[in-house]
Amino acid sequence: MGVQAVIFDWGGTLTPWHDLELADMWRAICSAHLPPDAVEKSVAALCEAEDELWRRGTEEHRSATLAEAFAMAGVQPTEELLLTHFETWTPHTHTDPAVPGLFHALRERGIKIGVLSNTIWTREWHERVFARDDVLGLLDGAVYSSEIPWTKPHAEAFQAAMDAVGATDPASCVFVGDRPYDDIHGAKSAGLRAVQIWHQTTHAFDRPGLTPPDALIHGLDELLPHVEQWDSAR
Repeated sequence: MGVQAVIFDWGGTLTPWHDLELADMWRAICSAHLPPDAVEKSVAALCEAEDELWRRGTEEHRSATLAEAFAMAGVQPTEELLLTHFETWTPHTHTDPAVPGLFHALRERGIKIGVLSNTIWTREWHERVFARDDVLGLLDGAVYSSEIPWTKPHAEAFQAAMDAVGATDPASCVFVGDRPYDDIHGAKSAGLRAVQIWHQTTHAFDRPGLTPPDALIHGLDELLPHVEQWDSAR
């Protein structure tokens, strides 16, 4: 059957995982633009809103947007505040150095490359990141949950990613991600192969009764041999 496509998660996979305090990020963003006496209240409201949206995504598999988070928190985002938001997150969005070589190797083998990310960010923001790191042109398709009704692990999210790269058979697709439930269990339940990338916080997302991955790696530089082995079954 071989491999038609390899589809990647973004945070914790294509960009290395960073352990961060969400409140610290929002405080840096808000303190640059809001009155001093409004900062802490806004930070608390934004953290509460974002936590609820991520809970909804994980437990109900329903997507959300950054605009929705601001609306729930009662904070009106200006263009300047949004720019600060992007810039504050920039040090934590750099693409893993192994990605360009891996993407070129997959393309040389005729394998499509896709992205499926649970995110509240817009496509434009994600594409800005990929363009900055010179990998946007290597993608055959990408799906961001902020643009569709579902989040991983919903099967429709994986189907949307397959459609985006022109893949027709889930058994010929490989999904690569770090989260045991959203990424691995979700991909396996949708009929894809799944490779889990392990990092220092992966264990925090585990839960009982999940489908195990087809392969476990500790870095993207370990992925290609697994794909080549599965692709050799063409």
